[in-house]
Amino acid sequence: MTSTPGTSSPSASGVERFGYKQELQRSLGFGDLLIYGLIFMVPIAPFGIFGGVFQASGGMVALAYVIGMVAMAFTALSYAQMAQAFPMAGSVYTYAGRGIAPSVGFLAGWVILLDYVLVPALLYLVASAAMASFVPAVPIWAWLIGFIVLNTGVNYFGIKMTARTNKIMLVGELIVLAIFLVVGVVALAQGKGHGSFFSPLFDSSTFSWSLVFGAVSVAVLSFLGFDGISMLAEESREDSRRLGRSMVMALALAGVLFIVQTWVAALLVPDRAGLLAGGDPAGTAFYDTAEYAGGHWLSVLTAVTTAVAWGFANSLVAQAATSRLLFAMARDRQLPAFLGKVHPTHRVPVNATLLVALVSLGLGLYMSTRDDGITLLSSLVNFGAMTAFLALHVSVVWHYVIRRGSRDWWKHLIAPAAGFLILLYVVINASIAAQVLGFVWLAVGVVVLVGSYLLGRRPTLSGINTEVSE
Repeated sequence: MTSTPGTSSPSASGVERFGYKQELQRSLGFGDLLIYGLIFMVPIAPFGIFGGVFQASGGMVALAYVIGMVAMAFTALSYAQMAQAFPMAGSVYTYAGRGIAPSVGFLAGWVILLDYVLVPALLYLVASAAMASFVPAVPIWAWLIGFIVLNTGVNYFGIKMTARTNKIMLVGELIVLAIFLVVGVVALAQGKGHGSFFSPLFDSSTFSWSLVFGAVSVAVLSFLGFDGISMLAEESREDSRRLGRSMVMALALAGVLFIVQTWVAALLVPDRAGLLAGGDPAGTAFYDTAEYAGGHWLSVLTAVTTAVAWGFANSLVAQAATSRLLFAMARDRQLPAFLGKVHPTHRVPVNATLLVALVSLGLGLYMSTRDDGITLLSSLVNFGAMTAFLALHVSVVWHYVIRRGSRDWWKHLIAPAAGFLILLYVVINASIAAQVLGFVWLAVGVVVLVGSYLLGRRPTLSGINTEVSE
């Protein structure tokens, strides 16, 4: 088959062999994908949720991130396998739909919508609240609107613009992280540390598996985003194997950064007993720790950088990834067709991008009026992602072992099974509110699916009978 103009890899014509037209612009290289994944995860993500993870883990915050990275590593391996088989946009929706059955893909896509559609609103809300605390003259709703308008404009003008912006933001975040680590290590050398050196990794006085895995269910929020790389499969000029490797590498790099920064911060918490007992309702534990380590200037620097990273950099790529998921489901007629429209010049799913902006605006404004808005959104985002990842692991086993007869036991059975079991334990230990709301959302998806069958519109995928994996 002839490659689509402007492409240079074996996967360039991959989308066409599944019955689709190559509409999105293939312009992203390995470095762009890696940076995209890192930005989506936010190298300084623990800054914003450090206090909550510290309390939930009994102070063993580094251990929570180690386990979270291991769990996500198995998930990244499964993503890499399915991206090789089906190099197209849609993430778990595509992989479950083509790896198992279209109806399963619809439910997987429906569940992960909790993650992708709600996460931009969560990011905007956290960032806006942070900025409003520094500049109280500007209300939260004004910051929210400003962030949404800015990001929508960048995404509207194409994936190249998004990629260039990502590089600038990543450099800024890494500089601030480096400053904190240097100041933190100096503070530890000066004797400001509390507890034993290994207490952030293991503390016998507070340890229990249920406690740690409950904390992991919160900590994994920092890792969500490496999977967003799979949404750019139709805009990548790399082959599908390198697409998968970019996910694994982004996860590994982010995981190391998360563990190092939380380890240093955990040793410097000024009031360990108070944080364990009272938690961090204001979300300022990390910034208080930074102030204790280096002074007020470091507290302000880390807080403002967190707000910009969550409200601009992270939400920018989150909006881009979400629009690709809506685009993929719409072109399969599992969502309204208008969401599948691609801008003729900028080559982006324009209607899906605008819809994500509107949903984020509405949800953000509403949740800003609730005391539990951030907690509620976080719970739903985590539950949606974890449940969808369970479907991903099943898809690998079903597609490769059951359907294809693969005997590569590590890649196609052991690794996905291990990832499934770890994530299942995390979901079981998640908050009751997350479980209830998540299963209600899943039940609504089942009702929609059943309704589709009753109306004679069962889910179908283009080229489902002619799939050929690489």
